[in-house]
Amino acid sequence: MKTVENREVTIPLGIIVEQRKSTHPWGDWIWKPVAVFTNADESVSWKEILRGDGFVRYHAATLPLTLHRKETEPLRFNLMLEPPELYVVLQENEDETSPYPYVPHVVTASSYHAQDFLDADGSIIEKVAMPEEVAALIQAFVEKHHIETEFKKRKRDKVNISEQRFGKTPIFTPRIRQ
Repeated sequence: MKTVENREVTIPLGIIVEQRKSTHPWGDWIWKPVAVFTNADESVSWKEILRGDGFVRYHAATLPLTLHRKETEPLRFNLMLEPPELYVVLQENEDETSPYPYVPHVVTASSYHAQDFLDADGSIIEKVAMPEEVAALIQAFVEKHHIETEFKKRKRDKVNISEQRFGKTPIFTPRIRQ
C-alpha cells in the first residue's frame, strides 16, 4: 500500500462472493459479492472460506482499488454516506469449463465508475461495506488531493448566420422584430 502523497494509490482488496441457493424457478444459484477485506493474498482464487445452510462464501479474487488524484469528487461524496461503500463488479466468466459463472472484475469507491458498468450486459454490481482502514486511507487521500472547482455556467455561442451558409439553404431563418 502506498502513501497518500502519491498521485495514484492502489489498495489490494480480497473479494468475497457468495453463492446462495435460489428459490426462483429459472435459476439454481444466486451469485453476489458480499464483502471485501484488506491484507488479502493476491494468489488466491475461489477459495472456500465459509459454508452454511444453502450458501457458500468464497475468497474469489484479490483486486486493486485504485484512487487517482483527479477523481476525488465521487470519493468525497462516498465518504459522506453512513457507512461508506465500495462497489464490486462481477462479469460473466468466459471460461465455459469453470464451475464459477462469474469472475470479480473491478472494485471501486466511485459511484460514477460503478454507474458505467450498469450498462454492461451480464454484469452484477453490488455495494459492500467499506472497511474502516480503507475509509481512513481514502479520507486522507481526498484531504491531500481534492481541489474544489467552482461551477461555471457555459455561455451560448453567438452564431453569425452569414458565415453558416456554406452555399446551402439555412436550416432556420432569423426572425426580424418590428
